Amino acid sequence: MRIKTLIRSNLAWFLTGLLCLASVSRSPAQTENYTYFYRVYFTDKGANSLSHFSAEQLLSPRAIERRQKSGIAVPDYRDLPVFGEYIEQVSALGFRFHCASKWMNTALFKTMNPANTAPVKALPFVAEVKLVRNNIVKGGDEDKFGYMLTEEITPYDRPITMVNGYPLHRSGFDGSGILIAVLDAGFMYADRALSLAALRSRNGIKDTYDFVKKSPVVCAYHTHGLSVLSVLAGQISGVITGTAPAADYILLRSEDASTETPAEEDFWIAAAEYADSSGADIISSSLGYSTFDDVSMNYKFSDLDGNTAFITRAADIAASRGILVVSSAGNERNKPWQRIIAPSDGDSVLAAGAVDGNNFISVFSSAGPSADRQVKPDVSALGVNITVQVNETHLVKANGTSFSCPVLSGMAACLMEAVPQAASHEIIRALQLSADRKNSPDSLYGYGIPDMLNALRYLQDIYIEIPEVGSELGPNPTRGELQFTFRNEPGRMKMDIVNSSGKIIYRRDFGEYAGRNLRINALAGMEQGIYFIRLETDSGTFKYRIVKLND
Repeated sequence: MRIKTLIRSNLAWFLTGLLCLASVSRSPAQTENYTYFYRVYFTDKGANSLSHFSAEQLLSPRAIERRQKSGIAVPDYRDLPVFGEYIEQVSALGFRFHCASKWMNTALFKTMNPANTAPVKALPFVAEVKLVRNNIVKGGDEDKFGYMLTEEITPYDRPITMVNGYPLHRSGFDGSGILIAVLDAGFMYADRALSLAALRSRNGIKDTYDFVKKSPVVCAYHTHGLSVLSVLAGQISGVITGTAPAADYILLRSEDASTETPAEEDFWIAAAEYADSSGADIISSSLGYSTFDDVSMNYKFSDLDGNTAFITRAADIAASRGILVVSSAGNERNKPWQRIIAPSDGDSVLAAGAVDGNNFISVFSSAGPSADRQVKPDVSALGVNITVQVNETHLVKANGTSFSCPVLSGMAACLMEAVPQAASHEIIRALQLSADRKNSPDSLYGYGIPDMLNALRYLQDIYIEIPEVGSELGPNPTRGELQFTFRNEPGRMKMDIVNSSGKIIYRRDFGEYAGRNLRINALAGMEQGIYFIRLETDSGTFKYRIVKLND
């Protein structure tokens, strides 16, 4: 069974953004071998202007809502598509169009043989042409993805216990309502892997697309994305527990595992723009770039300054759209490069380092700081002996910042759910300030290992108005949703809701509850009338009379 692309029919805004490219974007036959890729930088967006497009034509309602929450203009110049006539004129010179970036105002073209780019450079609307892939291929490198398998034993739920994540999960904050875009090299077996059965059964995979092959199929290539997704959403009792098991996911293939070229940055940016337009709240990217098959294309460490690398600049633009971008810092410290890789150097990107089960930094986790002396990585999480799924039935222990990245992405989703008013940059700050090295961050751990309960408290202190005594409940009357706010953290908590006939219609033991805010929809779908709520906490017992109204 192939993963269904459940919301593609609703992506009219994305198709509108590409309407100018339709005549030149037909996929070539699978047997055609395009070896040379060229990135063309345009001077402007031609006749396209904001007056020609509504926000609804360029972005999904979810994307518009996310930006409005963060006070971001909708739309802006970067939302305008690359001008189609420019694409057509370059294509007419013998170049096959592959993808475009509206943010960077570039387009990626390909040829089977080396091409003369002088005619393209001579076009009045072309600023630059850059070769980003040629026929120099070293071959794929599994190590770059963090597949360093180990037989050592670490408790299956150590990713969660290390960051004190269970208080959030036990309180019902498990990523529900949050949309995470996973950018990776492929998701082979995700359509039938055991640990993702619950995710598939609730239709939690909302969309898929392969920007390398220009196809909706992402389960035909590589298992690295499967492993990353299992850290986020895997569920097998006593074997694996994902950090955001109730979140929804978009699976996007942007990495060609058979090569290492700058063209993969173009694929990544196309995927990030797709995630933005789809309304993703988080981009989780266990990918990064520094050196390439053709060494003449390599970045220098001085390029890792947060403003130079092509992919880093795009990642920061994604963050400027209200998306939380989480990126692996890299597995380079025991290799010649040693340092962090792009886009983790972005000043608005959360860079993930990797520690072992005893909270010690791994030998491979890339070192910071960035070239402009930012603290990098930002924070660290388990990336050694972590349980991941690697095929249809098997789970193993593996190493890599590829896996500490989804630990942090998933727990960040739980924070977003718990405090929906919080902006992505505030989530990053909460993680930094809750971490165990916040007072003395360094170039290996960053701010250290975050504590999710303390991060939650930090965010709630910003956004929750604490009642003077006891607790408050609203709205009353309600149409189904209820929100409780506590002066003191409730600790252990139990709730009964009784109808006017004295019948218990809802009962729940929350156990040890995290934070000072509780939202439930227990009365949704119930009959109009009077209901009574009894709430037992460590701070006392509270009773409420609620009026339920129906539309």
